[in-house]
Amino acid sequence: MRFWRRWLSVSILTAATLMAQTRWHHRYAEVNGVKLHYAEQGKGELILFLHGFPEFWYEWKDLLPEFGKDHHAVAPDMRGYNLSDKPEAVEQYRVPVIVEDFHALALKLKAKKFVLVGHDWGGVIAWAFAAAHPEMLDKLIIVNAPHPTVFASELANNPAQQKASAYFNLFTSPTAEKFLGQNDFATLQGLMKPWATPADLKEYVANWSRGLTGGLNYYRASRLHSPVDGAPAPAEGGALPVMPPIEVPTLVIWGEKDTALLTGNLNGLEEHVKHLTVRRIPDSTHWVIHEKTAEVIKEMREFLAEH
Repeated sequence: MRFWRRWLSVSILTAATLMAQTRWHHRYAEVNGVKLHYAEQGKGELILFLHGFPEFWYEWKDLLPEFGKDHHAVAPDMRGYNLSDKPEAVEQYRVPVIVEDFHALALKLKAKKFVLVGHDWGGVIAWAFAAAHPEMLDKLIIVNAPHPTVFASELANNPAQQKASAYFNLFTSPTAEKFLGQNDFATLQGLMKPWATPADLKEYVANWSRGLTGGLNYYRASRLHSPVDGAPAPAEGGALPVMPPIEVPTLVIWGEKDTALLTGNLNGLEEHVKHLTVRRIPDSTHWVIHEKTAEVIKEMREFLAEH
């Protein structure tokens, strides 16, 4: 009897320990005129994860437990997404406004310096944050998100990137929400199905059901369009903010099979980033965080271990 009691006690303790290691807490913060929801795990130096479209904080669910081991790992819903506030005015989604959301959030979390990680639109915001507030960053990690200056050149001059970015013209149109929402978000689910589990898809559908307009307003506020079908090319630097060189040590992870953001966005990047490390993952796509989670974690760990 004592053996079984001891075994049961150990089992309960082990289960509780594993749950503590792998689960996160949900919080809210009032910053920059909006209320942001975020998930957090662990203690230590802040590492802040910014998601892209059409994802939400859940994009980082496999990285929070890992980096929560030795960091205060925080993954917000950016404004306009999921459980965070969704301002109506398009201009409330301009890049400088969103940068200040996370400047204010970092201060509220009492971070003097921190690591910033961003994918897709979250990466665009991370690039802009590093230019605006370099004194606050220890390191910058970008995953399949173009540097705004390089991307402006690619969009203006590279026909392949122009074709790959044709979806901008849908996303900035008044019909975008209706098109993407039809048939239970079939188009968006199709993007996720190669790697998502049924449980993942359930979470994503719940997120999209709370509204797509906020996420689409990032494209609208930046006036992004592609010069396909005879449309005029955007002026370089006209769509996304021009920024000074990035001084923060930066790791760029890039799934080379990304069909939306092509590898041309890596060309000349070293001219805009003083301390640059690039890690290409040839057999992965825009969704490299989900497809190659262990490899992404390995690259991040090695980069963070460097002095």
